[in-house]
Amino acid sequence: MKTKLLSWLLALSVLFVPVSALADVAEGDSIVTLGENLTEQQKTEMLQEMKAPSDAQIITVSNAEEHKYLDQYVPKAQIGTKAISSSIITYTKAGSGLIVQTKNISWVTDAMYTNALITAGVKDANIYITAPFSVSGTAALTGLMKAYEVATNKPISEEVKQVANQEMVTTAKLGDQIGSDQAVALVAKVKEAIANDPPQNVEELKALIKKYADELGIQLTDEQFNNLVTLFQKMQSLNIDWNQVGDQLNQAKEKVTAFLSSDEGQTFLEQLKGIFASFIDFVKSLFK
Repeated sequence: MKTKLLSWLLALSVLFVPVSALADVAEGDSIVTLGENLTEQQKTEMLQEMKAPSDAQIITVSNAEEHKYLDQYVPKAQIGTKAISSSIITYTKAGSGLIVQTKNISWVTDAMYTNALITAGVKDANIYITAPFSVSGTAALTGLMKAYEVATNKPISEEVKQVANQEMVTTAKLGDQIGSDQAVALVAKVKEAIANDPPQNVEELKALIKKYADELGIQLTDEQFNNLVTLFQKMQSLNIDWNQVGDQLNQAKEKVTAFLSSDEGQTFLEQLKGIFASFIDFVKSLFK
């Protein structure tokens, strides 16, 4: 329970950026993605671990599909030659948001998945990402987007898929150098600024990135800075409904505030005191 709540808090610390709704799916619908190169025994174990319903739709993800969307951003050796990552996405009621949990994922965090998935248009779902052994997790996003396309019977544009993967990898790489929490916070704060008052040119965008990096005490190298500029420029070119961004962020703030103010939240914080105190302070600071 503690792990689930911690993952939930971290996911809520991310700025939610929806694109226009692709289609409606029924609450409770589940779709499973399985890596094509899992053995039959591993597939069975993955389905059991994910507690997949017997009637859940199952789709496979190939290594070729993984390379299609990741080769621009991740070394081929890191992607590998086999599709292993698996997941289950269960759709929840409208407005419930995304909750992402992972197992055996060593590089991409829950919050990074959450941010990238909502950029791709996925919303209102519980998502569990796993593998039979430790993997980086970069390939899981490809399967989840494929699952969403199957569920909605609507394609996600190639441009959106590419930017979602670019966002995930850019944030993860930055997290290696400055810390995952700081990387997620920086991307979130810049997104919030773009939503509220979009920069009109690249110089204004650069000023935004520098402003929030300074606020978070982050010293970016020229390469890190330029990678973020490129990412946000591409995001601004997407057909994102930025008018909804403020509402989504406010909902996240309300959920975090309500939880932290509740008896359950206070008990949870007390139990984590000393171990995760700095993390909780960091999450709370995102919403000041």
